[in-house]
Amino acid sequence: MQLYLPIADLPVNVLLILMMGAAVGFISGMFGIGGGFLMTPLLIFTGISPAVAVASVTSHMAASSFSGALSYWRRRALDPLLALILLCGGVLGTLLGVWFFTLMRSIGQLDLMIALSYVALLTTVGGLMVWEGMRAIMRANRGQPPMVKRTGSRTWIHAMPFKIRFKRSKIYLSVIPVVAIGLLIGFIGAVMGVGGGFILVPILIYLLRVPTSTVIGTSMVLTLFTMLIATVLHAVTNHLVDAVLALILMIGGVTGAQFGARAGQRIRSEQLRLLLGLLILAVGVRFGVELGIRPDELFTIRETGVSG
Repeated sequence: MQLYLPIADLPVNVLLILMMGAAVGFISGMFGIGGGFLMTPLLIFTGISPAVAVASVTSHMAASSFSGALSYWRRRALDPLLALILLCGGVLGTLLGVWFFTLMRSIGQLDLMIALSYVALLTTVGGLMVWEGMRAIMRANRGQPPMVKRTGSRTWIHAMPFKIRFKRSKIYLSVIPVVAIGLLIGFIGAVMGVGGGFILVPILIYLLRVPTSTVIGTSMVLTLFTMLIATVLHAVTNHLVDAVLALILMIGGVTGAQFGARAGQRIRSEQLRLLLGLLILAVGVRFGVELGIRPDELFTIRETGVSG
């Protein structure tokens, strides 16, 4: 069944989009991630322009993270003060990201910038996850205990000034790296249409030494607000948010996430990390291959305005 998307300006197969949403939702539920870094590339691969894909997925990410953030809030499994300071940087990063997004679109380099960003980010993160997952599996096969990372040790970050005490996370930390990390995640989210949880969670755990009990909930709060702000800004400044597309993705995503969460409980953690790393790496390589393919049309004409 075909459905016309008004903002994307093309007809799409509703069942295909629903299946994509369900597949990404399944992966999100299985691995405990947002899934925006997979949804945006899949939409681009089906013919939707990168600009519309990024802007529409931000609304999908905001909606999908709302229930999760609310659940963690009720269970007191997040740090409100840490989330607030992360959000201070996240809002600024989102504003900069949307400005940079609009600038790249105005000079006709947006599609290339998005593709290169995905190639760099996904191949790096995916490669590191594959390497770490393979090491964990080999250690398990040899009967060796998993490598335990010392989360209580101090680093140079803990010596920075302007420290405050985060009572829920039980850490004493400078606000400077917290704001900087929020700014980075907000910028990446606005430019690439990703929640950034798969980057933020490891940074909070291994760099800032935040306890895992509060990390995921805090990450979801940041994702919720930065993606909500990015959605509004993209809609107002660029008029690229396709509400119909986002609604279809949400329906499929919510359904798939329920099955993914059950499947994830039956697979060992090191196998999950390896599978996720392979998936991320494959998407990054797919983007890289597409950049090297000679297009059918070397030149395109884009309408930028109508003169009176």
